Amino acid sequence: MTNMPPRVRFAPSPTGELHVGNARTALFNRLFAKHYHGSLILRIEDTDQVRTSKVFEENLRQDLSWLGIEWDEGPGKGGPCGPYHQSERFSLYQTHLERLIAAELVYPCYCTDEELEAERLALISRKMMPRYMGKCRNLTAEARSRLAAEGRPAAYRFHVPPGAITFPDLIRGPMRFEGSALGDFIIVRSNGIPAYNFAVVIDDHLMKISHVIRGEDHLSNTALQLLLYQALGFAPPQFAHHALILGWDRAKLSKRHGSTAVREFREQGILPQALINYLALLGASFGEGKEVCSIDEIIESFSLDRAGKSGAIFDKDKLFWLNSLYIRRESLTTLTGYLQPFIKEAGYAHLDEARLHRILDAVRDNITSLAEIGTYLRIFDDSSYEFTAGALELLADDETRKVVLSLLDLLDNTDAEGDKLYGTLMPLLPGKTGLRGKKLFMPLRAAITGQTKGPELDRFFSILGKSSLQYRLQKALAATA
Repeated sequence: MTNMPPRVRFAPSPTGELHVGNARTALFNRLFAKHYHGSLILRIEDTDQVRTSKVFEENLRQDLSWLGIEWDEGPGKGGPCGPYHQSERFSLYQTHLERLIAAELVYPCYCTDEELEAERLALISRKMMPRYMGKCRNLTAEARSRLAAEGRPAAYRFHVPPGAITFPDLIRGPMRFEGSALGDFIIVRSNGIPAYNFAVVIDDHLMKISHVIRGEDHLSNTALQLLLYQALGFAPPQFAHHALILGWDRAKLSKRHGSTAVREFREQGILPQALINYLALLGASFGEGKEVCSIDEIIESFSLDRAGKSGAIFDKDKLFWLNSLYIRRESLTTLTGYLQPFIKEAGYAHLDEARLHRILDAVRDNITSLAEIGTYLRIFDDSSYEFTAGALELLADDETRKVVLSLLDLLDNTDAEGDKLYGTLMPLLPGKTGLRGKKLFMPLRAAITGQTKGPELDRFFSILGKSSLQYRLQKALAATA
């Protein structure tokens, strides 16, 4: 590290929803910036005019903010190095292209897509690495004029010199690529749109990026970009390439492995701090072996050399387990805020806050995601709760009906209410039924909740009250009459 605060960037393309792999890259950049008191720049790489969508960009920004990954410069924030959309920076790319043309470091390429594909297949058939073999590299001025006159649009390729390209990676150590294996690469396409590697180098230099932290799938891009840094006379940033997130089959995480977008996990009821915690610790060791770490602890212990060189398998079950821990730890007020969209969707937006808090306090230990709240609210709703097949089977037993009838009789003859109901009536049931333990509690759970498992029964007595309990016991008896 230098004495200057680092400047890092997250530079997504708004061509789809924010993938958890990209979210992890954004998080690593944010943690690095916060740990070293630097800045995170958000740059939108929207040169692909066909696939780029403003909806995707807005969703991306919302998802980052929901995760708590705030940027210091970029869209919505401004800054001294804008504009922060590549689509607004084309004049800058053209200026630097002209520099490379004047220095004869690039040349026009008139090859068609069909010709390039034929060359690629021919190399593969000879068991050679597919690359551009330099067909247009040494064209004469006359040949170029003829091809242009035929109406062939020209892309611009960078002339890759022979020799090794080496650089130190802050995660992986010394890296080496051979220029001869890379081939001359396109920096501006035939439609005038700058290619990724060209635009990124110019943007990172002009935005004063000191460290580029990204996935290992960009390693070969780094080799190409270093050639451009040298050709343009730019000092390159330092590079760090973290491992990718893998699916259960150890292949790169994709849609075939299930949910992969941050927005999908939001809709499934994952808390942002749980997802951040999981992504930060996935395949890493930032938390000194701890499973649950606050964002401040993660920032404090973050370092690139502990980010992990090997791909980490995304375990959805573990994410939901971690989410359940955060649900238990949140205050009822904060948890209610997170739950509001799910409560509204379940049709309980009208629910009294005091009653809602009592229900949440009763069920939070059983919930693994916010989206489950509707199921539990229905259990406490006399008009909506239903008996599961397992509960009905249990209620059909004669011994069960005896327990239900005994509690109903006690309720009919007690003055106890609310919080005192359970403590008053339950001690009387063993003597009245001759049953204890599961044989007593399972029938009551099935009759009162319609389920065979769930929150502690005393909570139901307290929240439902005497009349609701009587209604449910009578309903249970009628269901198996």
